[in-house]
Amino acid sequence: MPVGAPSVHLRVVVTWVSIFPLVTVGMTVMTLSGPITATWPTWLRALSLTGVVVPTAVYFVVPRVLALSVRWTIWRRRRSAAAESCESLQAARAKGSHSHQ
Repeated sequence: MPVGAPSVHLRVVVTWVSIFPLVTVGMTVMTLSGPITATWPTWLRALSLTGVVVPTAVYFVVPRVLALSVRWTIWRRRRSAAAESCESLQAARAKGSHSHQ
C-alpha cells in the first residue's frame, strides 16, 4: 500500500516536534553558559542557536520523525483495511447463514 507525500499539515507537525526540543536544549545551554553568551547581542545568540538547531533538525531529526510517521500511517491503514475486511467477511457469513434457513 503506497503512501503519498506527507501533507503540509503533517510536515508542520513533524518540523515543530523536531525543532522544539532542540531549541529548548539550545536555550538551556545558552542560559547555563550565562557569563559567556549573556553579553552577546541578540542576533549573535540567534545565529549560534539556529546554526546548530537547523542542520541538526534537517539532517538528523526530521527524517527520523518523518519516517516514524510514515510507518505509523502504513500501520494504521493496514489495521483499518484488516478491520474492514473482517467486517465484510462477517457480514457475508451472516448473510449466508440467513439464506440457508
